[in-house]
Amino acid sequence: MRRLSMRNRLRPLVLCYHAISDGWDDVLAVPLSALEQQLQRVLARGYRPVHAGEAVAGSGSLVHVTFDDAFRSVGTALPLLERLGVPATVFACPAFAAGDGTFDVPELAPQLARNSEHLATMSWPELRDLVERGFEVGSHTVTHPHLTKLEDQELLRELRESREHLEDELAVRCRFLAYPYGEENERVRAAARSSGYEAAFALPGNQAAADLYAVPRVGVWRDFGGRSSPAAGPADVGTPALAEASRLPSTLAPLT
Repeated sequence: MRRLSMRNRLRPLVLCYHAISDGWDDVLAVPLSALEQQLQRVLARGYRPVHAGEAVAGSGSLVHVTFDDAFRSVGTALPLLERLGVPATVFACPAFAAGDGTFDVPELAPQLARNSEHLATMSWPELRDLVERGFEVGSHTVTHPHLTKLEDQELLRELRESREHLEDELAVRCRFLAYPYGEENERVRAAARSSGYEAAFALPGNQAAADLYAVPRVGVWRDFGGRSSPAAGPADVGTPALAEASRLPSTLAPLT
């Protein structure tokens, strides 16, 4: 029997958000009201919300929601997700959970002084609360580096130590990885596979490919719909997925 390719079956819709904020005027920050409107419309179109494992392995009109970077503001979305019955995965970096709680990456350094409250990340107690409430916590590496630029040994350290640290702190298995900046290649995917993850999420990824270590997602940004300039936000998180807007149900756009 000929293998059914991803081109011939409907791949689940995996949405990628970052911060949830009305007050942070950044490409990363989606207002809570916009998130609710988008999810309501997706559900109204017949998409069934599923956990990450089913989104990875399943097919059809399924939807899963992910949040990269574990911004503290994501906590404001939890009651909405619970009310709608939408499972979600939050991808966290142990270095930030264990540090001063600031998402301190070079691309956002100019914003640290004026937007420190918006760059706050979840602490270990907050991540444990996610798990207790039934949400999945995945790995976003230890320090959020550009994985494709790392030497092999450092690449493996970022992937393995993140998973191990999350498992130690949260007392649950860390099954999934999301690549920082959406950056991955064959070497990085192989490292993710050998580091003990069940699957890894790309951004945007190839909708036609069937690779458990490059599961495609659709990035959702402020000024959604492909109208944001690449200069409107950090190049690492904003620009690669803007072209993916056309893959979303039309009722998702515009965001603002």
